[in-house]
Parts: sequence; C-alpha cells; structure tokens
Amino acid sequence: MSISYFILQCMYFMLPAYIANMAPVIFRKKLNFLAAPLDFGKKFRGRPLLGKNKTFRGLAVGVFFAIAVAFIQYLLKDSAVFYYLALAGLDYSSWFWIGLLMGAGAITGDAVKSFFKRQVGIKPGKPFVPFDQIDFVLGALVFISIIYAPKWYVWISVLIISFILHFLTNHIAYWTGIRDEKW
Repeated sequence: MSISYFILQCMYFMLPAYIANMAPVIFRKKLNFLAAPLDFGKKFRGRPLLGKNKTFRGLAVGVFFAIAVAFIQYLLKDSAVFYYLALAGLDYSSWFWIGLLMGAGAITGDAVKSFFKRQVGIKPGKPFVPFDQIDFVLGALVFISIIYAPKWYVWISVLIISFILHFLTNHIAYWTGIRDEKW
C-alpha cells in the first residue's frame, strides 16, 4: 500500500468528523435555531466555561452532518473505489453509530479545548496551536473507539494529516469569506 493511498484512507475514515467540525462554522449565520450556548452562560473562575460560540445549534448541526456523511459512506461501501478506501475492520453498516460517535466526539473535543482556551484567557478565534488543529480529531477518535479501535499508526497519521488539513481548510475558508480568522 502506498503512503498516498493510506492518507486517503485516513481522510475518508475521518470525513464524518471533518464535516462535523466544519458544519457549525458554515451554518452559524444561516440557522437561527438552537443558538443558546452549551454552557448556558455559566462561568468558572470568572471566565466562561466554553463561551457563546459553542452552541446547541453547532452540536446539532455537527452531529447531523456527521451522521449524513456516514450514511453516504454506507451507501457507497460496495462501490469498488470506496470499498478500498475503508479502513480494515470498519463496518459501515453501523453508519448511524459511526456518524453519531464521530460527530459528537468532534464537537466534544472542540468544546473541551474551548474550556481550556477560555481558562488561560485566549479569546475566541485566536490561535491555540496545536490544540485548535487536533481537538476535534482526538474527540472523534476517542468516541469512535467505542465501536471501532483504530490502530495506533492510524491515530498518529490522522493527527498529522488533520493538523495540516486544518491549516489549509481554515485559510481557504478565510479567503472565501466563510471564516473571519485564518485559524
């Protein structure tokens, strides 16, 4: 197996988490429902727990789109191209659980990072390298491990790939006007 093929497999595996992480940003100005903050405005040590940008809308949209992506992966699982993109042992017939766990894990990982970011006084949108790049990935990997245990080298590869992709996608989102910050 070539390195480029393995990278594609890792990216395909993480696609529900990638979409879950991007969906709240894309839909934050387009959907007004569930805009209440996940932390209900509560504070810890005088600072917001998560901040106003972590909302129930983001959680709902992120999980919904992760499930939708996993369902599409399930529909494509028997296609020759997509069959070979699936990591060994991952059964896409569990598409609902794959999407739910990766989506909820991605959003949870991002929320945990936001908690620490707020507690050390970093404002929303400001860089917190490398945690901004790997928070949602770690969350998704931890949650998906309930039903599928990726090998250690998949964890390492996904973290490296995602770190690089995060910079690329955020810069593209900034240049296209989707995001206000490059981070």
